[in-house]
Amino acid sequence: MKFTLSWLHDHLDTSATVAEISETLTDLGLEVERVEDPAAALSAFRICRVIEAVQHPNADRLRVCRVATWPDGPETGMVEVQVVCGAPNARTGLIGVFAPPGTHVPGTGVDLKPGVIRGVESNGMLCSERELMLSDNHDGIIELPEDAPMGVRFVDYRGLNDPVFEVKVTPNRPDALGIRGIARDLAARGLGRLKPLEIVPVQGSFDSPVGVRIAPSLKAKGCPHFAGRVIRGVRNGPSPDWLQNRLKAIGLRPISALVDITNFFTIGLNRPLHVFDVAKVRGGMLQIHPAEGGEDLLALDGRTYRLAADQMLISDGEGTPESLAGIMGGEASGCTAETTEVFLESAYWDPITVAATGRALKINSDARYRFERGVDPAFTVPGLELATRMVLDLCGGEASHVVQDGAPLDTTRAYRLDPARVISLVGMDIPEGEQIRTLTALGFTMDGLMATPPSWRPDVLGEADLIEEVARIASLARLKGAAMKRGQPGVPKPILTPLQVREKAARRTIAALGYNECVTYSFIDARAAMLFGGGTEAVRVENPISSEMSHLRPDLLPGLLSAAARNQARGFMDLALFEVGPAFQGGEPGDQHLQATGLLIGASAPRDPYGSRRPVDVFDAKADAEAVLAALGAPARTQIGRKVPGWWHPGRAGVIGLGPNTLATFGEVHPRILAAMGVKGPAVAFSVLVANVPLPKAKSPVRPALTISDLQAVDRDFAFVVDARVEAISAVNAAQGADNALIESVRVFDQFAGEKAEAQMGAGKKSIALTVRLQPVATTLTEAEIEAVSKKIIEKVTKATGGTLRG
Repeated sequence: MKFTLSWLHDHLDTSATVAEISETLTDLGLEVERVEDPAAALSAFRICRVIEAVQHPNADRLRVCRVATWPDGPETGMVEVQVVCGAPNARTGLIGVFAPPGTHVPGTGVDLKPGVIRGVESNGMLCSERELMLSDNHDGIIELPEDAPMGVRFVDYRGLNDPVFEVKVTPNRPDALGIRGIARDLAARGLGRLKPLEIVPVQGSFDSPVGVRIAPSLKAKGCPHFAGRVIRGVRNGPSPDWLQNRLKAIGLRPISALVDITNFFTIGLNRPLHVFDVAKVRGGMLQIHPAEGGEDLLALDGRTYRLAADQMLISDGEGTPESLAGIMGGEASGCTAETTEVFLESAYWDPITVAATGRALKINSDARYRFERGVDPAFTVPGLELATRMVLDLCGGEASHVVQDGAPLDTTRAYRLDPARVISLVGMDIPEGEQIRTLTALGFTMDGLMATPPSWRPDVLGEADLIEEVARIASLARLKGAAMKRGQPGVPKPILTPLQVREKAARRTIAALGYNECVTYSFIDARAAMLFGGGTEAVRVENPISSEMSHLRPDLLPGLLSAAARNQARGFMDLALFEVGPAFQGGEPGDQHLQATGLLIGASAPRDPYGSRRPVDVFDAKADAEAVLAALGAPARTQIGRKVPGWWHPGRAGVIGLGPNTLATFGEVHPRILAAMGVKGPAVAFSVLVANVPLPKAKSPVRPALTISDLQAVDRDFAFVVDARVEAISAVNAAQGADNALIESVRVFDQFAGEKAEAQMGAGKKSIALTVRLQPVATTLTEAEIEAVSKKIIEKVTKATGGTLRG
């Protein structure tokens, strides 16, 4: 939305500066994006007179001019300078525009310097309109009338010293798409007085030869109200300079007086209008109706549009399309210099219908931009009266009686203003009288505390909107920050759920282990989903954004493996990736679970001279899974199972659990899965089911007290001969269960297996050595007590493994 300062002054009586207006508009929610001041760019250009123009001695197309200039204004003395000029109209006595050396010429981007052209000095320039960016004309230099004041700035003489504001208007403020709406906001803030808009109806002198008719199906929604009148005897020449200058300043091209008048009301009062050439309207009727589909219309932009069914159309009495309703007029009924009789139209068009048609036909126009946001439905006839008066003043002629169909849309509604709610909703203490004064200044009708919004404010739809208007005019910059009151005194209770706390702990723990976090999509393709036990119809996305995101992921591993494949393709072979997020076993809201998954590929360390680099193995994944479980508070004593899903390598993967409750899975990823995902293996991974870790029985916001004994611990070593297929964990768990009170820890410190072991202990045998730490609590252990516990350990391990104590 662009407008000039002088145009604003037509509606607002104010002495505020450009800076004050810009700052206030932005504070009101009408953000000023840019202010252009033409005087700043053209202030050095002054009116001059050519004393003499003679032929250049060394060039046929150049003339040497003696120019009378007044560098510091007409109050100072005249200074004569010599200028070499190539314009064909440069001649003695010409009144033109002079730019002295040092001036930046905006039309060419050149900074003028004294120079020598074909052996003759030249000090400055006689300018054309293109060089001052007034038009594209550069056939000759500017010629001014004889009475032009010498030495005066050209911008002052031509009225080009009018600052231009460019304001960003939000979609909820259609009233601000007219300069009067912006002036009303500034007046409500106190930055001036809103000038009254006098509407004096024009008395028609004859009946309109053109009637109007709205199709019944459009009166309820589409075009509730259509009005217009014929004006005959008009002269459609160029519009006055003041009107052309205003339109040029905001980037509009003056066309003719009639068209420029419609643009003037569109920008000034947010009232789009249209004029039809009556001589080109057949049948004596303009009818508004839905298109049947297939009609072609040559619009004013020179393009032909084919309409779809139900798009709004204005046709003449013979059914010929004349205009796209609320968007753009047709070329066939457009006004030209020969036009002498016009039909001036003012209507209210449904915003949704206009927006849908404009979007379908890909047409952007000032009319569409305003109608689809909502113009004032009560201003249809008053806007027509004002435009009629201006047409008569500028183009002459006489007007007919107004013809109309339908009626203005009834937007009457009222909401109660609660003055106290400004404090609770906005946090500002504004007196009740000031609130009422603000709403009244914005056009609201106040009946006590009942506020009726004006017809030009379709965005006000409730009590909260009244509060917003009051706060906006009062300035939200007055709002002071204040700490919110606590609901209860003291330390506030935790707001994170136990699962959220564990999710955070899992993420921090895995990152501390050296993994890099990935955030992948929850959607994967059907093939990858089926590899990991998913891909069912229950988890299929109804409208996927691509074929590679058709199903909810059943596990986090597919996303991590895809990320690993992309990294390997770019030369990164040693990878440690993890993700914490949901996986889905069904399509219902509760059919999801939280996983913390890590993936290791390549070597465990970079190359170094100490031989520490080795391939990652299943025990790296197991150790990391146990570290995550420990951080989540899982019990130290768990069971290891071998029943793993099909995407894990059989015999090289395991399940950590508590009875039937699975806590985590670790191991190598199946080679078949790696090949399908394009990953160069082997790869090891772990997946922790965060929600399956049991919560502690005693809930406390603090850590439990450290339990420590001042009695000396006792370590005892045991070696057992077992079958080569017996797992060491079986012996560890059996020994741990011998005495839960005294045994603090059990761990494997040696394993003797292979050909040498079988030669000593028999075929298919191996030796497992355990160290058991006994920690007394009450008294120091006696030898007898130690021997009794040792005997229990031997019995438990031999029974669990079928082995014997090694002698």
